[in-house]
Amino acid sequence: MQTWVFIQNLSPNLLCLLPAEVRLVSSATSLPFNPIKLLCLVIWVYLCLYFIQHTQFSELVPRKYKSIAYIITLFAGPILLLILLIVDTAKKSSQNNIGIFEIIKQQVQNALANIRSRSSGRRQDDSTIRLLDSSGRSINEIYGHGDKKRPDSHILDLTEQVIADALERQASDILIDPKDEATYTIRFRIDGVLRTVKKLKADTCKAIVNSIKAVSSMDISEKRRPQDGAFIAKRAGTTASFRVASAGVLNGEKLSIRVLNQNAGTFMMTDVGLTKKQYSIIQSSINKPSGMILICGPTGSGKTTTMYAMLNEMDRFTRNVITIEDPIEAVLPSTSQIEINLKADITFAKTLRSVLRQDPDVICVGEIRDEETAEIALRASQTGHLVLATIHCDSNATALVRLLDLGISPLLLSSGLSLLSSQRLLRLLCEHCKKPAQLSQDLIHKFQRKGIEYTNIFEATGCRRCEGTGYLGRTAVCDLLVITDQLKADIADNKLSITELRTERKKKDKSNLRKEGLKKVASGITSLKELKRVIG
Repeated sequence: MQTWVFIQNLSPNLLCLLPAEVRLVSSATSLPFNPIKLLCLVIWVYLCLYFIQHTQFSELVPRKYKSIAYIITLFAGPILLLILLIVDTAKKSSQNNIGIFEIIKQQVQNALANIRSRSSGRRQDDSTIRLLDSSGRSINEIYGHGDKKRPDSHILDLTEQVIADALERQASDILIDPKDEATYTIRFRIDGVLRTVKKLKADTCKAIVNSIKAVSSMDISEKRRPQDGAFIAKRAGTTASFRVASAGVLNGEKLSIRVLNQNAGTFMMTDVGLTKKQYSIIQSSINKPSGMILICGPTGSGKTTTMYAMLNEMDRFTRNVITIEDPIEAVLPSTSQIEINLKADITFAKTLRSVLRQDPDVICVGEIRDEETAEIALRASQTGHLVLATIHCDSNATALVRLLDLGISPLLLSSGLSLLSSQRLLRLLCEHCKKPAQLSQDLIHKFQRKGIEYTNIFEATGCRRCEGTGYLGRTAVCDLLVITDQLKADIADNKLSITELRTERKKKDKSNLRKEGLKKVASGITSLKELKRVIG
């Protein structure tokens, strides 16, 4: 309708062109045809073809007259549909004794309502979540439901709801375990702390466990032997990956689901929570052509995220970056990422050996687990490669002890290592509800003796935004150990004994972490209670 009105308004304007102006255009262009008439012809042909599609699905044209309507529309364009619309409006007006303008008003309102319903339907489709196995099959296809509703479809809906809720609340883990014979609990680990979010009947939760095991390619009939699996979830154009582990426990079967951090690929070093001095040290280390940067900390301390942030600081267009991960948590552009698969005999050590033949500049090892991987990584750092790796341990000193216990020679260790980084994650105080902390006089005197500013120390309160916890988000607190020439000589000459590393050096590392944490407490970022919970 709007297009036809536009053409009707356009035609008189074209006819009103002065003959002199037309002659001016034709003389200026010196074309054998009138470009304006040609443009109108092209627009008319396009409109005819466009309205043929509308005629095909229009209810105004009876099915037996469709072929004739196609031929007429091919030449008459929107004129036929306009005539049919006028006839249909007049017929409805006479049958219902309603004015023509009232009929037109109702039709406009119905059209607007259809547009709103389509847009809301798109938003609803964007908010829905789909659980897929490794081959891309959805959970409904695995159960053979397809698009049909079955009596047990509410179990699949509840399963998707649990996963969607975990993603919405940015949980890092989902734990489903039996509380007793009749009840199961579903807990989310949010900001490093477990929270109970649901309590369900045992029969319902067992069905949820089976549906997650099915989409994770696990054997649902096996409930005693531990199993591992994985699945993905798609929602609103984003994809999240999950690792699943099951175990038979008292009163049933326990399920642990790790939500892989999909935002790790966008993290930068400025987002980690480093001080300016720490940032400059790391920046200097990752710009070196060789050496090994080892990130250590317990499980869930953000080691992989920090390693991704280091990779994001590099120029990956001019450097060949290859990562070996188990599993790949986030996709990094301009990076070759290899995933470990023990069933296919793709291990860290074997993959690392093959990677060295692919002309790498930077090698990223997801985790050092054995002597062979550690030795290959350290030797690679000596032969002109920059190696980033993580290791599970408490402190920088414990990382050295762990590598020595694996059988790495002190000379290789001293020549390969360039930087050690130990880190923890502290919860951030909620900015909407934090309040000044009530400090005792003894604590104030202690801060005064150490020269710590205590006037900006806050404590958690709890509000709706932080779900009553008083904390929202996390930041890293790091302790860096630069392997200087003197320290290299001490390691190579065995002057640093394992006993010293496990006692004095470990205490010093913990003290450094506590000092870095106190800086964040004094700046009002976190609380003393959170610092004591994480570091002690």
